[in-house]
Amino acid sequence: MNVRNATPEDLATLEGLWRAFKAEVPPPAHEDVDPATELAEIRAIVDSGLGWVAERAGSAIGIALALRRGERVGRITGLYVVPAERRTGVADSLVRAVAARLAEDGVETIDLEVMASNSAARAVSARWGFRDEVLVLASPVTALVERLGVEAPTTSFGSIHVQTDDADVILKAVEMFVPRLLGRSTGSIVTQPRTGYVTVYDDACDRDPAMLRRLAKEISARTGLVVIAIGVEQEALVRMILFDRGGIVDEYASVPEFHGSLPPGEVVALNANPVVVERYTGAAQAAVRAAAPVARVPSDLPPARELLGGLASVVGLTGADHGWADAPADDQAIRIAR
Repeated sequence: MNVRNATPEDLATLEGLWRAFKAEVPPPAHEDVDPATELAEIRAIVDSGLGWVAERAGSAIGIALALRRGERVGRITGLYVVPAERRTGVADSLVRAVAARLAEDGVETIDLEVMASNSAARAVSARWGFRDEVLVLASPVTALVERLGVEAPTTSFGSIHVQTDDADVILKAVEMFVPRLLGRSTGSIVTQPRTGYVTVYDDACDRDPAMLRRLAKEISARTGLVVIAIGVEQEALVRMILFDRGGIVDEYASVPEFHGSLPPGEVVALNANPVVVERYTGAAQAAVRAAAPVARVPSDLPPARELLGGLASVVGLTGADHGWADAPADDQAIRIAR
């Protein structure tokens, strides 16, 4: 048995063995093979000197094809031995020739692609020292869409809770500030006092959590009252901010780096301060700690709405489980349409 470099005169032989390989090990059903392109690549490989033919008694019994993928990496793109000559060392000899040539050219690593279903080829390549480095996984699009289902909505909503029994003062503040601050709001709701708080919902604040914070800050600054802004952002993050006379006295974010990396000090600052929360709401410090966990990613915490409900309950807020869009009809609420 002899292994030699392939020449242009061998192209017909190479094509015949390539077709035999494709018939024996067809490509995945989702891949369309263009024979003209494949055969052109074989011609280019032969011209580059990286094609080999194994012969016995003047007949071709195997082929190997390779190429350079970079300065230090080569790939075996084709390796085939006719069935009658397998397990006789032909494949070993072909790969030995490939490795020797690529090593002379400075290649440090050789890789190859093997069909996952080709257990015989995988066993042989493992014996040669090839190991899994990259797995290419495939799925029909219809099956993938069916398994993933409909994308869950990533809605945001929130509410503003003002420590007061005077709903008229808050109503006037909302009527004054919302058109100027929020602009595109289509409606607001101001409730009568509930458990010591007048609650405000607004369409623009649901659509943009930054607007929720802005309106809460303005109401606190203009009335001098303690205000709590609380809500869910993108169905993943729970945020609660306490204002006193317009200044932030405490802020909590269940996933501090949800919107991007922060300096360590800022991450810590977004943990609820139980002492401050107790001072402003009367909630027990231990209960605040339990109700305001933080994590690196949302999946490490309970669902955002569940977390919001527990935190709102601890600090004594009613109606924090929804925003403007989901507010129930309530005779005690004043709706402002714009």
